[in-house]
Amino acid sequence: MKSLIKVLRYIKAYKVFAFLSVLSNVFSVVFHLLSLLVLIPFLKLLFGKSEPVSEKPEFSLTADYITDYLSYEMTPHIETNGLEGALYYLCIAVGVLFFLKNVFRYLSKFFLATIRSGVVRDIRRDVYGKILILPLSFYSDEKKGDIISRITGDVQEVEWSIMNSLEMLFRDPISIIVSLVFMISISPELTIFSFILLPISGIIIGRVGKSLKRTSGKLQIKMGELLSNVEETLTGLKILKSFNAESQSNSKFGEINESYRITMKRMFHKRDLASPMSEFLGSLVMVTLLWFGGSMIIDPEITFDGEDFIAYIAMFSQLLNPAKSLSTAYYNIQKGAASTERIDAVLQADRKIFDKENAHSKNSFESELKFENLSFAYDDKEVLTHINLSIPKGKTIALVGPSGGGKSTMADLLPRFYDAKSGSVTIDGEDIRNVKIRDLRGLMGIVSQQSILFNDSVFNNIALGVENPTIEKVQEAAKIANAHEFIEKLPEGYQTNIGDGGGKLSGGQKQRLSIARAVLKNPPIMILDEATSALDTESEKLVQDALFKLMQNRTSIVIAHRLSTIQNADEIVVIKNGQIFEQGNHANLIQQNGVYKKLIDLQAFA
Repeated sequence: MKSLIKVLRYIKAYKVFAFLSVLSNVFSVVFHLLSLLVLIPFLKLLFGKSEPVSEKPEFSLTADYITDYLSYEMTPHIETNGLEGALYYLCIAVGVLFFLKNVFRYLSKFFLATIRSGVVRDIRRDVYGKILILPLSFYSDEKKGDIISRITGDVQEVEWSIMNSLEMLFRDPISIIVSLVFMISISPELTIFSFILLPISGIIIGRVGKSLKRTSGKLQIKMGELLSNVEETLTGLKILKSFNAESQSNSKFGEINESYRITMKRMFHKRDLASPMSEFLGSLVMVTLLWFGGSMIIDPEITFDGEDFIAYIAMFSQLLNPAKSLSTAYYNIQKGAASTERIDAVLQADRKIFDKENAHSKNSFESELKFENLSFAYDDKEVLTHINLSIPKGKTIALVGPSGGGKSTMADLLPRFYDAKSGSVTIDGEDIRNVKIRDLRGLMGIVSQQSILFNDSVFNNIALGVENPTIEKVQEAAKIANAHEFIEKLPEGYQTNIGDGGGKLSGGQKQRLSIARAVLKNPPIMILDEATSALDTESEKLVQDALFKLMQNRTSIVIAHRLSTIQNADEIVVIKNGQIFEQGNHANLIQQNGVYKKLIDLQAFA
């Protein structure tokens, strides 16, 4: 039930609607039970046992009071119109009671709809919000498809399984309690006897419910694997086709899909067992109750009328329905519990990267960035070791070296995508962990090797993260990035949708949009991570020109494999195996005849 409590926390925001739904359910149940209690005077009337009641009975919450009050109201009709008049009165009363019952039943669903839709929206909002603030290290251990599964399939499962059970949870306990009150007033002995039988069936239902939770958990994991496979297929579709690997990929998907089918079948078998099992157990209780109640009527020493017993059985049969619904709700909650736990795993995940309590704002960059005796590791794998590097304001620093040396990791530490294992990164002499993350990242612009664009218009992609952007400023940024000319030729200009990941644009065009985005942000610090490595010669020339304009009057950290693009950097830092091997400008490093010279020679030879 912990999973239910986690979901119920979201209902606090809708407590007014919850109260109105519960109140409507109370009235619905009361009117429903009153319609059943009318059976007693109705049966007495049919069996000729109806006796006139001339004095209005005193109010009490018992079946006797209600039947006596109905007899009191019925007496004038019998005296005036005979038994037919009384029968007419009883039919009208039953019709009104059923009408009121269904009006309040609808109202309970009406108020509950606001809760159900609102809670699901709030859960998705919180999961998406947490996805945005979790560190990048979280996603290195998780599959994107599994994350998508949690915010879609798992949240939907909560809506279907748990939120769908809220109506039962709001209505059925009330129905059971009110029914029991009236049942006790009719026959305490029968009610006690039924109380002995019902818990036995509850224990059996509970054991099957736990098994259902385990199977449902496995099903959601399989769905995550399925979505991960589809996501990887869509991302690498060009490679799959070029290597004629469609059948291999299809076979892998088929295995995952079949495993999902088998797990889903098991879950269906266990879930579908809920209703027949609870109904069968209920019928056993009913049969036993008929035997016990029938024995009471036959026994001459016990005063228990047949019509009271029929009314009691009718009421008990109505008690079985909410009890059966509660068992179904329990199964559904157990089924949804696995999804709730998977959602909660995201919501409770450690942020790791967060603002300190005493973190302060910083809106400018004054003097230098500095790595001070910095070491960093991914899990247990050491990536950077005792790095010491100063990056003065206005200078261009190039990071070069073999792949896997730690260049991109150094760049990722600056905006605090990760935090150092030991040592520190400082800005203007202060540890960046003392600065608010939003302000720190606001001082930096990033252009990466892979252009990250969104399925939106050109305008919105360039203006990403900028408040109240104007078309004039966006166009100015595009001109600096050598992007304005090709944008103007697009079907709708700056309002053209560029497709998923910018799929409607060439590699050079996408990169120039990324540069335009950085230009519009206008940060004092630029991080360029292999910004031209994936481009053809003509596109590279346009992008290099745009980057040159972008780096003017800014502090720039450039990561490059093409060493010809960084020969004019103020300082070149050679990173190998997580350590700084060489430092200096291009001419000095050539004279040292070390790692940098070997890299230059290799590229010249290539």
